[in-house]
Amino acid sequence: MTQTAIPFLFMRGGTSRGPYLNRADVPEDREALARVLIALVGAGHPLNIDGIGGGNAVTTKVAMLSRSEDAWADIDYFFAQVSVEDRAVDFKPTCGNILSGVGPAAIEMGLIALGGRETKVKIRAVNTGARVVATVQTPAGAVSYAGDAAIDGVPGTAAPVALQFMDTIGGTTGAFLPTGHLIDTFNGVDVTCMDVAMPMVIAKASAFGLTGYESAGALDENTEFFGRMEAVRLLAGKAMGMGDVASSVTPKFGLLAPARDGGTIATRYFMPWKTHPAMAVTGAQCLASCVLTPGTVADGMARRSTARPATVTLEHASGRIDVLVEYDLTADGIDLRSAGLVRTARLLARGEVMIPDHIWSAA
Repeated sequence: MTQTAIPFLFMRGGTSRGPYLNRADVPEDREALARVLIALVGAGHPLNIDGIGGGNAVTTKVAMLSRSEDAWADIDYFFAQVSVEDRAVDFKPTCGNILSGVGPAAIEMGLIALGGRETKVKIRAVNTGARVVATVQTPAGAVSYAGDAAIDGVPGTAAPVALQFMDTIGGTTGAFLPTGHLIDTFNGVDVTCMDVAMPMVIAKASAFGLTGYESAGALDENTEFFGRMEAVRLLAGKAMGMGDVASSVTPKFGLLAPARDGGTIATRYFMPWKTHPAMAVTGAQCLASCVLTPGTVADGMARRSTARPATVTLEHASGRIDVLVEYDLTADGIDLRSAGLVRTARLLARGEVMIPDHIWSAA
């Protein structure tokens, strides 16, 4: 059997991991592209044994990069969430953790020139239209991965990658509050449906009989909870104008509880059929916006900051994440100007990933 070789960088971005590809090296057609990514990851098997996926939703993500035709951006970042056990690909969401590696990957691929000790990369998230400025450490004429920045969910330290997110409101649904309400009730559960960086359905952990401090493993074993959560998510997805979301990873789901480790609020984030071991960068922005907006399900669980910008510290299953939010209060909630986070990334490997010719041939 002959195979087609696709060049790739294998990178950790934040608390996720996956291949970073040049968009020109894979099919333009979405159906053909989905077949290639399924084969690349090895989707359809819990261990992704016939591909380079890692058997978890945070390790079956793919970034595809190209020079941007947008007047503002340097790089277009097209994201794909490949399923672990199902042979499926979702092109609707984006991923902020994988985005942490886009700046370094674009430099490694030669898609953007170095800018001195630091290189600022303007990134357009193709899936949602968000604009992001990534500041990458390049002190010696190359990307530096060594440094003192630590993020919970990743061992050790690395060079910081500063991310500034803009134009994140309504990227999927077109609205900050897609249902038009601060609180909706589905199956007896009060939720806030919000679209900031990622469309989400957010509830109190106590609404499901949970503390909000459970480990990711304990939550994954709680099939009764996942069944109730999914039923609420499906109803919320329709109310948000997203249609039938049964086969889509969006909207994501989040739970809130009072902080217990010095943060602003305790959170758990779902992908949505498995608990995130840490926190999604996009989800962090949405959860922080929920905390800052009066009248949401977060009311009474956190002391709302009056500072501008405000730092919201989310406690998650692996530690904490800080979100620096530039915003103004409005009659409809908040006017979010930008959100800043610090992540890290590391190039793990580079080479060629092989795709059987019966699936796709570049020729």
